[in-house]
Amino acid sequence: MNLNIPEEYRDFSNSVYKFAKEKLAPRAEENDAKAEFSWENWRDLAGMGLLGLPFPEKYGGSNASPLATTIAMESVAHAGADGGTTLAWGAHLILAGVPIWLIGTEAQKEKYLPKLASGEWIGGFGLTEPGSGSDAAGMRTLAERRGDRYILNGSKMFITNGPIGDLFVVFAVTDKKKGNRGISLFIVEKGMPGFSVGNNLKKMGNRTSTTSELYFDNCEVPAENILGEENSGFVQIGKETMEWERSCMIAPLVGGMQFILEQCIKYSKERKQFGQPIANFQAIQHKLADMKTMIDASRLLIYRVACMKEKAKRAMLEASVAKLFVTESAVKVASEAVQIFGGYGYIHEYPVERFYRDVRLSTIGAGTSEVQKMIIASELLKSMKF
Repeated sequence: MNLNIPEEYRDFSNSVYKFAKEKLAPRAEENDAKAEFSWENWRDLAGMGLLGLPFPEKYGGSNASPLATTIAMESVAHAGADGGTTLAWGAHLILAGVPIWLIGTEAQKEKYLPKLASGEWIGGFGLTEPGSGSDAAGMRTLAERRGDRYILNGSKMFITNGPIGDLFVVFAVTDKKKGNRGISLFIVEKGMPGFSVGNNLKKMGNRTSTTSELYFDNCEVPAENILGEENSGFVQIGKETMEWERSCMIAPLVGGMQFILEQCIKYSKERKQFGQPIANFQAIQHKLADMKTMIDASRLLIYRVACMKEKAKRAMLEASVAKLFVTESAVKVASEAVQIFGGYGYIHEYPVERFYRDVRLSTIGAGTSEVQKMIIASELLKSMKF
């Protein structure tokens, strides 16, 4: 696999980095402290054309490749944007927008993608429930076909963009007997009868992203809002978009780790103990070296998945390897950064404290580390023949 990044991608990365450094990063500390979604950030992301990156131009997108999209999300975090902003952006673009783009009907694409790309509408993704997450077979939200509509009953939990979303890609069981092959996808709009949203949940990290429960009480969804074929929702989403999620959506972790490493290098050169900068101590140097190693490996892993997606190759194994390694690395890098900063790393005004809180979610959301190991082992056992 050739990982020589084209010059135009590097130029694009630089322009996105500069934008985020000037517009988003200066607001990060204050927005995190207030724990509020930043509409100003959202308008700036829209103005930069980042809310519909991979969508075709006719739907308001930029026709960006998976690699270009990954690089953009990495660059925004590298500039110092807060984790809540990148999480909200990823849920909107990758989890809500990409499924509609890849498996939606032409009518669905024309209706929804321009609104998502412009930022007029905010998207979300409804999979996790109060009693199930990675265990899709345990899903309890049901959808029953009645004439020209489906009736949904159930709830979803921990939904990013829930309180502010206009559109949600929602999973529901349409055939209980088929397990995860009896699940369908629906596009649910705010205001549809029987659909409501819970209160914003207060989180440890990613505080500028809003999170809530979604409720479906005889919710009426037009039949034309089914996304893809009935009973093939989980299979389709697994094939088409989970790999996007496990490259593009974790790209901000790689950018964030790079940002934090740079903060640690700067701090270790300035901070003096025992009459010299702590950067002179081997213990600190080893931490920096380990962080750099994890960052470079993480970047290569997400770029590999993105390159495979560009060639329309299946990347289930590679995506799970990337998700597992990058998220576990991010937690380690965050912990080491706080250790390097010492007491200052525990204080809110330093970005390492925010990063430490933000990255803790990464080994849980989008499939826990334990689930990624299950997928990796399963893929290995299927592929290795003796």
